[in-house]
Amino acid sequence: MARTVGVEEELLLVDAASGEARALSSAVLAIAEREAVGESAFESELHRQQLEFSTHPCADMGELGTAVRRWRAEAIRHAADAGASVAALATSPLPVSPEIGTGERYRWMAEHFGLTAQEQLTCGCHVHVSVESDEEGVAVLDRMRCWLPVLLALSANSPFWQGQDSGYSSYRSRVWGRWPSAGPVGVHGSAEAYHAEVRSLVDTGVLRDEGMVYFDARLSHRYPTVEVRVADVCLDPADTVLLATLVRGLVETAAREWRAGRPAPDTSVGLLRVASWRAGRSGLDDRLVHPLTLRPEPVRDVLRALMEHVRDALDDSGDLEAAEKALAAVDRRGNGAQIQREILARTGSLRETVAECVRITAGEPATERPHEHTV
Repeated sequence: MARTVGVEEELLLVDAASGEARALSSAVLAIAEREAVGESAFESELHRQQLEFSTHPCADMGELGTAVRRWRAEAIRHAADAGASVAALATSPLPVSPEIGTGERYRWMAEHFGLTAQEQLTCGCHVHVSVESDEEGVAVLDRMRCWLPVLLALSANSPFWQGQDSGYSSYRSRVWGRWPSAGPVGVHGSAEAYHAEVRSLVDTGVLRDEGMVYFDARLSHRYPTVEVRVADVCLDPADTVLLATLVRGLVETAAREWRAGRPAPDTSVGLLRVASWRAGRSGLDDRLVHPLTLRPEPVRDVLRALMEHVRDALDDSGDLEAAEKALAAVDRRGNGAQIQREILARTGSLRETVAECVRITAGEPATERPHEHTV
């Protein structure tokens, strides 16, 4: 039976006319709570310019895609009632003064982390995949960590920061890396060792609790899942489904390797940090660090290696053909960072860039790029 997958997407609340981020999460959440039948899918985030939703676990990727589109549509509807729009952008293209959300937890973070917390207006996508036990989960984390930078490159959707081109495809990943517990980690070897490290991190007093262990991938502290947190929120909802499909493929492949007695690659944390930097800088526009050779290779070759690595798992779950088609679609139109830069080049306006991204967030197709394919 296929592993279940759930997705958490963080979305940016923006002004429909100006494209500027708007601090309206409290109003949007109040509307969502009032209209919810049962438990609401929406939650607050660190900043009031953000909104988060979570899907239910799905075994079928078509069902997951329907859920992502449904909750994006609901977010758009609730935001409109509050006088705003919604954009699946990992950073605000236009200048913004982030406002910390209400609640004791967020006040604690603002007090303890200062400017790091104040500036942390970034939107990610977290993918949860079910595992049978913590032992299996840690074995998976140990074996998939070298592939996570490739997922970052594929999802990159944050080229702009405070009204400027950052020079990065995923500047969110650079901002997110300011948290003390963020980024890649070493091989743990066992669930016992993993939990011991988490306890040690919390016991330092630097982190408030286990929820602030911001590894690129971790055991969820709420669900029986592996939670992959490395990705930007994807502009096109189809890319969210592709990301989730690849993550499930990586989890299943790693679990099979563990059961077959194959050791986890011993790639150092330093090399993984460099690979993540390269992925955040280049996205799909340049070479990436190949997870197996640890040498710079063309994006197309690295993505092909990822597909080969998870091919058997995707074939067994019935996802292979859909994943190949989705990856080809990214080749034609670009990822979020490429789309944003193409819109800016065409319109000369960051406001128009946000406006088009609002439409793509809602499921309207992006314009296919006229330049040479990269994937």
